[in-house]
Amino acid sequence: QVRLVESGGGLVPAGGSLRLSCTDSTLTYKRLHMCWFRQAPGKEREFVAQISKSGVSVRYGDSVKGRFTISRDNARNTVYLEMNSLKPEDTAIYYCAAGTEWGTTPSAFDSWGQGTQVTVSS
Repeated sequence: QVRLVESGGGLVPAGGSLRLSCTDSTLTYKRLHMCWFRQAPGKEREFVAQISKSGVSVRYGDSVKGRFTISRDNARNTVYLEMNSLKPEDTAIYYCAAGTEWGTTPSAFDSWGQGTQVTVSS
């Protein structure tokens, strides 16, 4: 089992930055791919970023490519999402997910955090 907890969300002006963290309280983290999704009110959950077990491979959704950076520190059982040049359309609840498959759809993951709210003002 994996238990994920996100932190770092908040209110930030357009053009600003935030750094989200997701920590696993179990010993399962190191053998799982980690992923960030986001969901705005009335919209479906959207893929944001993914990083492999070792941290060697990463990929991003088109809407955040060049602005967001995903990384992981396996010694601390933590994955990060650095968000720069934030836009109002980035406003959403951001969720951390873990799984054994290298996929970009929510159905590929069965372990989720509770989410953290990111609000970008204009």
